[in-house]
Amino acid sequence: MKVLLIGANGTLGRAVHAALAERGHDVVTASRTGADLYVDITDPDSIRALYEQAGPVDAVANAAGWVPWRPLGELTTADVRAGLEGKAVSQIELVRQGMDRLPAHGSFTLVTGILAREPLLTGSMASLANGAVEAFVRAAAIELPGRQRVNAVSPTVFEESLDAYGDTFAGFDAVPVRRAAAAYVKSVEGHRTGQVFRVE
Repeated sequence: MKVLLIGANGTLGRAVHAALAERGHDVVTASRTGADLYVDITDPDSIRALYEQAGPVDAVANAAGWVPWRPLGELTTADVRAGLEGKAVSQIELVRQGMDRLPAHGSFTLVTGILAREPLLTGSMASLANGAVEAFVRAAAIELPGRQRVNAVSPTVFEESLDAYGDTFAGFDAVPVRRAAAAYVKSVEGHRTGQVFRVE
């Protein structure tokens, strides 16, 4: 299966790449730097160019997304818009533009995160964006053409990332990133749609 993997250079993206390649998939990577193809998922024209350059693919797996982490009282309208563009609108655009390019059996795997259900201080934008993507996945699943599928992977914090977050996720049970990568394999190779695969 030919899989277009977006956000291939991050902790999650590298693990997903390894898991899919190990299963024998032909993985085409995309990112802003250091990948087979360039993409800025916040730019619809860049997404359009990505699909044109990638050619026919069987699945799209996204491991990219960004939101601002700020106290609610310090968030600006620009922050809210940037957070929605960075993690929600961007992933919706991947599906919206890709649904007419993927075959009838094609699939999309998006990324959310535990803050959709476990909010943290300064994480209101992450909670908003993650929740929006999860709601979109459930709704889009009943509208995609043919037998196309869409799911999301929603992991907790990774063991490999704990040092970078400091005390932000105090009390959370961290998981190895390979567990989230396995959820991407489940989404890509499986038959379920409209699902949020929690990795906790």
